[in-house]
Amino acid sequence: MQTLTIDWPDLPAGVGVLSTLRSGGVSLGSYGATGDHGGGLNLGLHVGDEPAAVEQNRRLLRANLPAEPAWLAQVHGTRVLDLSSEYDPLTVSEADASIACRPDRVCTIMSADCLPVLLADCRGTQVGAAHAGWRGLAQGVIEQTVAAMRVSGADQLTAWLGPAIGPEAFEVGIEVRRAFAHLGPEAEAAFRPVPDKADKFLADLAGLARLALLRSGVTQVSGGQDCTVSDPAKFYSFRRDRVTGRMASLIWIK
Repeated sequence: MQTLTIDWPDLPAGVGVLSTLRSGGVSLGSYGATGDHGGGLNLGLHVGDEPAAVEQNRRLLRANLPAEPAWLAQVHGTRVLDLSSEYDPLTVSEADASIACRPDRVCTIMSADCLPVLLADCRGTQVGAAHAGWRGLAQGVIEQTVAAMRVSGADQLTAWLGPAIGPEAFEVGIEVRRAFAHLGPEAEAAFRPVPDKADKFLADLAGLARLALLRSGVTQVSGGQDCTVSDPAKFYSFRRDRVTGRMASLIWIK
């Protein structure tokens, strides 16, 4: 199984992270890898792929982890699931973020353009993961995740931004820009007008996430450079392909 090289200088020694790529699994067709990279590592059961292929891909992933990933039913909201107390491995909970302070829990976010945000207490005692598409960002999913971690005892936090649709590819309408108006001019700066297209903007998802983290007191932030749309060999992209698989970004306490 192939994974993304994660450059996260502030990652605590006692914390493990992993971010999957498109290739390295057994999925085929729209969910497969490109060129001669073999099968695809689609991890989403909800996107139309063969269930048996997805289950095999998940087994390949599980072999690289200390415990079963905590899969979420992501709905572009702000609910944060505390895996240390609320987790039932037999139930897929509806939430867009999770936190944990015990080593047998793996916080997991699936994505194919939305931004996965991984968080860790700098002491290595707490971890979290948030699914930050534009709707979740506008509603405060990152702020809610940070707040939940601090309620559970986290202090200074560090964050990593995973692969997502980049600022040169994420064309949105004025309604998306308006959704961030309550965050002031700093958020408005993340939207660049598209020439010759009225009320169309290029949105910087990673920039909006960095702003949310800064507003929450998180200043140690890495990642955010990988664009899912522009690299079909590495990443699934819903915006680019519509019918496609899902990758996963995961974090846990060792």
